[in-house]
Amino acid sequence: MKIHYYPGCTLKVTATQFESSAIASAQALGVEMLELQRWNCCGTVYSLANDDLIRQLAPIRNLIRVRNENGNAVTTLCSMCLNTLKSANLLINENPEKKRTINAFMDEEEDYDGGVEVVHLLEILRDRVGFEEVRGKVTQPLSGLRASPYYGCLLLRPEEIGIDRAESPTILEDLLKSMSAEPIDSPYKAECCGSYQTVDKADLVIEKTRDIVSWAARNKAQCIVVSCPLCFFNLDERQKDLAERESGTALLPVFYFTQLLALALGLGAEVCGFQKHVIDPRPLLSSKGFI
Repeated sequence: MKIHYYPGCTLKVTATQFESSAIASAQALGVEMLELQRWNCCGTVYSLANDDLIRQLAPIRNLIRVRNENGNAVTTLCSMCLNTLKSANLLINENPEKKRTINAFMDEEEDYDGGVEVVHLLEILRDRVGFEEVRGKVTQPLSGLRASPYYGCLLLRPEEIGIDRAESPTILEDLLKSMSAEPIDSPYKAECCGSYQTVDKADLVIEKTRDIVSWAARNKAQCIVVSCPLCFFNLDERQKDLAERESGTALLPVFYFTQLLALALGLGAEVCGFQKHVIDPRPLLSSKGFI
């Protein structure tokens, strides 16, 4: 199976371990992710203006690139990129007037009329590969690993573009079970981590991190699993800040789901980039014989 792949900016800079583990894992499962030859930032941050059509140009240009390469589907890893691309695609498909305006702005591009499906890698694993197939390819079961899935906001909302049920998602839990890990459910798993408020309201994000991490620790989780580079930063980096403020704070490693998948598929730590983590996950993994 081949599918076009939109990486987005962060996966080329601070979240390279997300990309490397995803590409290697997908390949092991028979999925070839073809990076778009030409792509631009999706625009990510929501506009506060009512008339925000200009903000749609960036994601639509990326969908045009997929069509330029004769593709009809594109996958991405970052939750924010997924949400931005799918929202823009939905707008084009549902609002002919705005579609005409957007295409008129891009007079050097071919018109975009829809026709590109935007899917997250988790959806590919669930709907195209199948979690039973994943289970069959596991060579190093993650038995004994108690992991707390954390979805955040943008994988699940709004409902029309979410990859699972907003209030009771299970896709990460089901993937963890296919690797023989034990998912630890959390009432915080679909709450916001504070997102880009981390730039100028770090205290707010540290409080959110305390809620998410301390609940997981109290309920015997050994790590947290995410799919968003910003969620990863907030839960990984801000734990360090929390520990500096409050002695005795339990520190939990944070993983991208693709890193655990790569280990379960026997691909080794080399593709996982664990050295980039603030909360070093290697002692936990070593104690369980996974690395």
